[in-house]
This record gives sequence, C-alpha cells and structure tokens, in this order.
Amino acid sequence: MEQYEPDRLTPVQAAAVRRSLRNGRAALTRRSLLRASAGGALALGGAGALGGCGIPAAGKTEGGTSAEDHSAQEKTVSFSNWTEYMDVDDSGKHHPTLEAFTKRTGIKVTYTEDVNDNNEFFGKIKPQLAAGQDTGRDLVVLTDWLAARLIRLGWVQKLDPSHLPHAYANLSSQFRSPDWDPGRAYSYPWQGISTVIAYNKKALDGVEVTSVSDLLDNPRLKGRVGFLTEMRDSVGMTLLDMGKDPADFTDDDYDAAVARLQKAVDSGQIRRFTGNDYTSDLSSGDFAACIAWAGDVVQLKADSPDIDFVIPDSGYMTSTDALLIPNKARHKTNAERLIDYYYEPQPAAELAAYINYVCPVDGVEAELAKIDEDAANNPLIIPDQAMQAKSHAFRSLSSKEETAYEAKFAKLTGA
Repeated sequence: MEQYEPDRLTPVQAAAVRRSLRNGRAALTRRSLLRASAGGALALGGAGALGGCGIPAAGKTEGGTSAEDHSAQEKTVSFSNWTEYMDVDDSGKHHPTLEAFTKRTGIKVTYTEDVNDNNEFFGKIKPQLAAGQDTGRDLVVLTDWLAARLIRLGWVQKLDPSHLPHAYANLSSQFRSPDWDPGRAYSYPWQGISTVIAYNKKALDGVEVTSVSDLLDNPRLKGRVGFLTEMRDSVGMTLLDMGKDPADFTDDDYDAAVARLQKAVDSGQIRRFTGNDYTSDLSSGDFAACIAWAGDVVQLKADSPDIDFVIPDSGYMTSTDALLIPNKARHKTNAERLIDYYYEPQPAAELAAYINYVCPVDGVEAELAKIDEDAANNPLIIPDQAMQAKSHAFRSLSSKEETAYEAKFAKLTGA
C-alpha cells in the first residue's frame, strides 16, 4: 500500500500546484467565457503531486472501506463536481439531466460545484479519508492522476458491476482499462480530455503543421509556438513524436523529451508555456500553432474560421476526469445508479451537447445528432475509431518519479 504523509509537499510539487492554480487546467476563467448556445466549458484539472512516505493510509487497497449503505432508506445522493461541468437550462437554475434522474428514480441529487482544483479539493477531504471517516460526499469527479492516487491509498470503494449495466456495456474502448484502474473496478470516466495541435491558418501563412516536430523544428514558426504548463500533456506529446509510448517510458526517455523541449526554448522556437490563456494568443495570431485542449478548440473553431486542429500521425494525449465513490459514503448504491444513468445514450448526449468535451459513452451519436448534429459529427467530442486508435495516456507515476519529473519540467518552463 502506498504510504500517506499529510500536509507535506516538496518545493517542486508546491510549485506545480501554484502553476496549475495560476494558469493550468485549474484556472477556470475560460469557463465563464466559453458558453455558446450549446455550452462549451472545459473540464479542467490541476497537475501536481501529493504525498510521499509517512503514516499508513486508512482503508484497504482492495475495495476501500464501505459504510452501511443507506440507499434504500435514504433516497438521496451527494455529488461533488467541477464548476460548469453539468448541463444547465436557459434560466441557469436547473440541471435537466439530474432532474430527469430524480423524476425517474426518486433519488434526490444534492449537486455541489465545489471542485475548483484537484489539490485544493484533496485538501478538503483528506482529513476524513485518512481518519476513515465519511466525507459527506457519495460521488466525486477528479482528474485521473488524483483518482489513481486515491485508489492506491485505498480511499475509494470498489464498484458493484451489477449496478452498472449501461456503464459496463457502453464505456468507450479507449477508456476501458487504464493502468491505474484495470477493468474500471473503482472508477468510470465522467468526460475525456484530449490534447491536440491547434493552429491559426491566417498566422501560419501557408506553413504546414502536422506534427510536434513541425512545432519544434520549423524555423518559419520561430517565436510563434506554444506548449502547455501541464507536464503530462507537453512531455507526452513530445514523447509520442519521438516514437516513445507515454504509457511505457523510461527516465532516459523522459529526459530526452525534456531536452528536446529545452532546445526549442533556448532557440526561441517556443514563445512560452501557457495554461488556458493560450486561447487568446492563438486567436490573435501571436501563436501560429500550439499544443491545445480539445474542449477549447471546439469553441475557438465556432468563433473563428481561422482556427483549426490536427491530430499528429504519432498520436495524441488523452486523460479523463473520473467518477469515484469515497470510503464511508452512505449512499453507494444510489451513487452507482447515477453513474450508470450517465452511460445511457440520451442523458450522455444531453451532457455532451452542453459541455462539448470527449464523451466516453459508445452509441451516443444518434441521440446527440437530435440535439446538435455538428457536435455528433465532431471527432473532438465523439472520436471515430481512427482517432481513438491514436489516443495515448500518460502512465501512472510513483511519488518519487512525480517529484523528479516535476522538478525537471519546472526548470524547463521557468516556473
């Protein structure tokens, strides 16, 4: 079992947290700006690392620690999620899919948008989890690297497959078996997060961009290239370009990828590393091309005919925000029923039409087309088989690796 040491981050890890809060996926300024008629906010998660060695974790690695399930007597479920990560009606006061779930099942959902950053939220719930106590939440959404940490600590409950027939049947193949949760024993994706290459056609002025190599090596793009402050995205895309698998790489592979990025920094090829603020650089033409998150690209393309994207032949990075049931949750069965509900095509389509992120549910296209045909045909929302085949995930890191890798990346970015 991984050991847990409360309230101690290395200086490098703390710097990673600050980067995420300042301008990484945890910076939520885009959420209030990107809503179009069908919505379009991002699912953002912080980057960083938690814990190390210290006191043993409460709970068990196999199955977590359950409480007596009160689902049959108490028709309620407490759900904590990220801001702007649920469908909302025109009044801004109602969540149609949640209300439809309650109408069908009689289970009232207490829905709270209190996840603003992975590390910050972990700080809220870790005292109870470490002490083997109820967090007051039955269901939470956290980015996969933190989901992996909670599973290793034994702080989330093993799911009951008999309560998840739609989830089991309809989960997209690209998300079925991450190395940190083989077979999805403890988690299911809420939404997928794809990292691609975005470009401004006008700013490119005829330059062809099809790969990370083009970003790093084409002298005509010098000073007009952007990479992300999220280590897994920038290094992962570079590893792919170098023919390495982000799910199975060595320290030497990582160092080679960082060195390649460092060369582009030193030469002035890379203008800067950014969080979501790359969107303004791309729209203005200060960036001719950059590493970008697909949720942003969907909206930027809708706003400007000059913005487009490309999936490199080498592949692209994918991560997820995951649904988890914490230890000691009082309403485990109700939480599982809510997870399963969002793997039915109709509610999954309604959610996808609103938030415009990668839908992890197979068979949703027909329902989504009834709501938004463009979204149903958008590979950034519904990846086709060819795009799914190019999807790669960054492997899980030990605490030691996390510290070392973040230190090297912080030096690269100047953080």
